[in-house]
Amino acid sequence: MAAVRVLVAEDEPRIAGAVARGLRREGMAVDVAQDGASALYKARVVPYDVVVLDRDLPALHGDDVCRAIAAEQPETKVLMLTAARSTDDLVTGLSIGADDYLPKPFRFAELVARLRALARRSGAARPPVLEAADVVLDPARRTASRAGRPLDLTPKELAVLLEAQGAVVTPEELVEKAWDEQLDPLSNTVRMTVMTLRRKLGDPPLIATVRGSGYRV
Repeated sequence: MAAVRVLVAEDEPRIAGAVARGLRREGMAVDVAQDGASALYKARVVPYDVVVLDRDLPALHGDDVCRAIAAEQPETKVLMLTAARSTDDLVTGLSIGADDYLPKPFRFAELVARLRALARRSGAARPPVLEAADVVLDPARRTASRAGRPLDLTPKELAVLLEAQGAVVTPEELVEKAWDEQLDPLSNTVRMTVMTLRRKLGDPPLIATVRGSGYRV
């Protein structure tokens, strides 16, 4: 699937950790904030596709975080979580800028489905099928092929480069879009990922190194 960057703002460590681990298994890049002030700070410095926002956060209430994100980063979608299930709570959440609303407890599969739907609406429109040269990536079906030959790719390996539509992507942009804050910035993860991609894609070479800048398909 196309790279999706998510912030999970949840003050209960057990819930936050479980959600983050599950979303990473789905191929998403996930950061975690355990209070409203931290969530708003991260949302202001990282271009998240979706913020999963618990309404009852300490330090800064989730409603205030939601209002600020809606006003300052309208391209970032907000999925609000709450223990309340009344219609009034739903109406209030949507009226302050939330894009979707999910009461607790929730099924993880439903959370993933709602996140993917919101991510498709965030930022610039993403084409349903991404193409570069003779490589085709279908995010909905999570399939990729080159010249009709199926490719066994991980979710992170190709999406960001294809979304660049031929532009140069720096290592920093790759980390920002496809990984998360758990990645050590001094690691060689990006370089190794590109090396693996080149091997899987085969010849003729498709990924070019732009010296001093980054990579381009």
